[in-house]
Amino acid sequence: MAIQKVGVVGCGLMGSGIAQTAAQSGFDTLVTEVSQPLLDRGMQRIQGAWATMQSKGKLTAEQVAANQVRLRSTLDLNDFADRDIVIEVIIEQKEPKLALFRQLDAITPPATLLVSNTSSLPITEMAAVTKRRDKVAGLHFFNPVPVMKLVEIVRTVETSDATVAALRQFTETMGKTPIIAKDTAGFVVNFLLIPYLLSAIRMYEQGVASMEDIDAAMQLGTNYPMGPFTLTDYVGLDTTLYAAEVIYAEHPEPAYAPPALLRRMVTLGRLGRKTGQGFYDYTDK
Repeated sequence: MAIQKVGVVGCGLMGSGIAQTAAQSGFDTLVTEVSQPLLDRGMQRIQGAWATMQSKGKLTAEQVAANQVRLRSTLDLNDFADRDIVIEVIIEQKEPKLALFRQLDAITPPATLLVSNTSSLPITEMAAVTKRRDKVAGLHFFNPVPVMKLVEIVRTVETSDATVAALRQFTETMGKTPIIAKDTAGFVVNFLLIPYLLSAIRMYEQGVASMEDIDAAMQLGTNYPMGPFTLTDYVGLDTTLYAAEVIYAEHPEPAYAPPALLRRMVTLGRLGRKTGQGFYDYTDK
């Protein structure tokens, strides 16, 4: 199937990035949120990104105008009934996602692809609550979506080859490089990344080195663009914790067990850049 009409449920940092990229890539794009203020904030983020791109000569005024025509917003999930694909980008918790997939299964035509941007939760469980298991998959973008090239296409045992082929074509049209992963906890990237981040936190807990020195070691010693603490703050401590818990549930090995310090910081609301404080303090930046 050829995807032409895209739906995005969620207009936070990831959702707005996906909607922006889809509209820029020529797709008729519809995005929603749970409230008007959240939706307005997401739309303003997208418009601001386009204004910046125009000021830097990366987009013309005509291209910005065309993007704006292709992008619409709504608070009514029933408006997604004409979409060829709907991308779920809501809170990283299982029950809200399952409830949304049940709703989308009832609203959209049987041919519509239903995909999740989850970074670690089982796609199989989302497919199981629908009547179109062959048309359900993971479509994991990376932050910031307009910049990062990788997309993980996550297939369950029932995801059809036709669905995978359509998602591959869709993501390539968006200028992304897709990889195919089986539906296992953490997929490819987080299965490798999460234990690295957790190991850094344990090193700091044990007094091996300071956060700054651990970050500098990985930046200068391995040529990583960010050290593990800077990256965890960027990803979000809560997101890191949720991903670790999901992977640890499937692979109960010490490397995947969330450190106590990470749990305590999430409990205190120190979630990283998005709250102004994580391992580092961003309140003055």
